[in-house]
Amino acid sequence: MSRPIIEVRNLAKCYNLGTIGATSLREEASRLWERLRGRPHPDTREFWALRDVSFDVQPGEVVGVIGRNGAGKSTLLKILSRITEPTSGTVILRGRVASLLEVGTGFHPELTGRENVFLNGAILGMTRAEVREKFDEIVAFAEVEQFIDTPVKRYSSGMYVRLAFAVAAHLEPEVLIIDEVLAVGDAQFQKKCLGKMQDISRCHGRTILFVSHNLEAIEHLCTSAVYFSQGYLLGAGTPDDMLAAYVSHSREQTAPATGRALCDGLQLEKLEFTPNPVPAGAPLAFTLALRATTGPVNITDLHLFINNQFSHRVAIIDLRVESGPQACAPGQIFSFRGEIAKLPLVPGNYSVGCVIRTASSHEAFNDLVQFSVKAQATRTALTPYAAQWQGTTLLDYRFTSESTPVS
Repeated sequence: MSRPIIEVRNLAKCYNLGTIGATSLREEASRLWERLRGRPHPDTREFWALRDVSFDVQPGEVVGVIGRNGAGKSTLLKILSRITEPTSGTVILRGRVASLLEVGTGFHPELTGRENVFLNGAILGMTRAEVREKFDEIVAFAEVEQFIDTPVKRYSSGMYVRLAFAVAAHLEPEVLIIDEVLAVGDAQFQKKCLGKMQDISRCHGRTILFVSHNLEAIEHLCTSAVYFSQGYLLGAGTPDDMLAAYVSHSREQTAPATGRALCDGLQLEKLEFTPNPVPAGAPLAFTLALRATTGPVNITDLHLFINNQFSHRVAIIDLRVESGPQACAPGQIFSFRGEIAKLPLVPGNYSVGCVIRTASSHEAFNDLVQFSVKAQATRTALTPYAAQWQGTTLLDYRFTSESTPVS
């Protein structure tokens, strides 16, 4: 087996928070003396962005890096990109690294797009002839032909990220590191970038580290994933396993829904979906009850929304009443009970939130309750397709087949 292209061992990064810089030579000398005596400055606090992180990445892998904001993902990528040094631990990188961590990374704002392409190539150790060979392909991919000789300081954020990604992807680094920066581009360009990443990984054997909150992109693009929380590496494995752990852990940290204050004097009294789990295609009953803690509260808009495990909305339940706004007096409970006749969702885990509009506020609340959809009992010997290949909607369909002999 080949050696890992990235080896991370016992990696840790600590930042000092508070008043860092000295305002005079005397103050700096005093701080130095305190550090030599092992006594930190009283205005300084330590924040450990990473703690004891170890993992390997093999050549050609596409590794998704997942976790909530503040989990340590961006700090890890900055260390791998040699933008910052670790406090302790080691990182071994075998190959050229191109990173795209924020809009305009590695670009000089006073230089033109053309000049920055050649500058980035030189940073990666490429000759001018090698960059020139790729130049037309880079510009065409970035769709900035008209502005290639314009200083990049005049580029919009979308133009910046298009050219930056095109440079990073086309100049053939052994390791490509990409943070959430692709979220700046439009949907069509994001799709184009994901396709390019698949191409350079599968066809050219390049290694990619990809940070994204788009869990669906992680699932379909990546061959493995690492999951971070509060600076710790909680797991490394298949994208399916790590995404399931991430979703489960995120839900465990969500406050209980019952009794939760919503908006404008409303409190969530009850939100329930039964049965739970529910067979795909079976009836699903729901109950929503709101209590007015002050009043009267006039509810002008109300609907529940259902998200899949990737936080993508798959359906809403419109609970507006045709008679108009509903007024709830203090202490009054306003209830809804209903049923989805045939739940048209594929097996998986789902969360329910709600949107409430009153005379003075408009609020959305996520992950108030969860339910699971399990596979239907099959009456044939056929093995059902895996859930990730079934899309999001369960279709109620019939078909016939026939075989016609050819004379």
